[in-house]
Amino acid sequence: MTTTLQCRFCKSNLTHTLVDLGKTPLANSYLKDTEAIHAEKEYPLHARVCGNCFLVQVEDVVPPEEIFSDYAYFSSYSESWVEHARQYANKQIDRFSLDANSLVMEVASNDGYLLQHFIQQNIPVLGIEPAANVAKVAEAKGVKTEVAFFGTETAKRLISKGLKADLIAANNVMAHVPDINDFIAGFKIVLSQQGVLTIEFPHLLNLINYVQFDTIYHEHYSYLSLLTVEKILKAHNLKVFDVDELSTHGGSLRVYASHDNRTDLTASKSLERARHDERISQLDKMSAYQGFAPRVEHVREALLSFLEQAKKDGKKVVAYGAAAKGNTLLNFCGIGTNLLEFVVDRNIEKQNKYLPGSHLFVYAPSKITEAQPDFVLILPWNLADEISSEMAHIKEWGGKFAVPIPELDIIS
Repeated sequence: MTTTLQCRFCKSNLTHTLVDLGKTPLANSYLKDTEAIHAEKEYPLHARVCGNCFLVQVEDVVPPEEIFSDYAYFSSYSESWVEHARQYANKQIDRFSLDANSLVMEVASNDGYLLQHFIQQNIPVLGIEPAANVAKVAEAKGVKTEVAFFGTETAKRLISKGLKADLIAANNVMAHVPDINDFIAGFKIVLSQQGVLTIEFPHLLNLINYVQFDTIYHEHYSYLSLLTVEKILKAHNLKVFDVDELSTHGGSLRVYASHDNRTDLTASKSLERARHDERISQLDKMSAYQGFAPRVEHVREALLSFLEQAKKDGKKVVAYGAAAKGNTLLNFCGIGTNLLEFVVDRNIEKQNKYLPGSHLFVYAPSKITEAQPDFVLILPWNLADEISSEMAHIKEWGGKFAVPIPELDIIS
């Protein structure tokens, strides 16, 4: 008997498809050896659209404890992301007059990449991070961290200790929670009466416009628009009053929210403009989501054509970045050791392991200099500028970069 899937926010039946990417392994489940390769599991990766609230979402096929309790992603390996965090800290300290009497919390605080910047200005912080291995790195930096999944239970435990946040940062985490209502309800509990919540997320509008389908993977349960985020926050008595448009992750939004009874905060011009952009793109109509799948197929065909021709021509192609988005791309396209030699990554937690699905071996970036490939395929396209600058020396032997999204681009 077929089970009817329901929207994780509004509980409406899910009957519309954005794109079906088939069965893939978990994008961040790197494999240690051949035994792990043989035991590898695959799960359906099917993005659906709620016809009521327009939340784009994948099925909750894997418990979050299996994904996030021991995690291979460390934010500090991206210099540009650490700089993004520093600028965020400075901006919020100035805007909201944060000082030694304030408390800044970050949910999914990772390795302390963000909260360290508040500590440097003598502002108390608390990180909330479910991955114990990552939290340990944060603690070593002096970032006090609670190892827990965030939601109403964790929020109640924090306030029982007398903790209320004047600023809560939630960067690229709202998409990672299967119970989105419990998650947002936790913010309502732990946010001080005059406090501000900021939530950053890759903008669904850019995912659609720039065919960023590789950002769809199992640990990203939801794909967010301003329209839907406002609905979810409103349902929990929180209101959005401002928004920043960001270049991170292929185009993101940072929304600013407060308790809905604050009369001193009204909608900014930036917020009105972002709302207008989504209305013009008709994100409140199902027509905006139709026709996406054929564009995804075009990206697959172009990338496969390039790699197959390179192989025929005797060219050597390697990949840079053992990123989750890259694993979605490689597995959807059926690319592995048949078309790529290997992949490199700066993250030592990923080195000397195999990518899920494609089973490409992960080396340190120095392997590229040793191999002198003709092409370096940049899988984390959102970091293409940073990576191409870091690896500019490949031009010495005539090497070129290839970026697959939104369309194949060869950079000399």
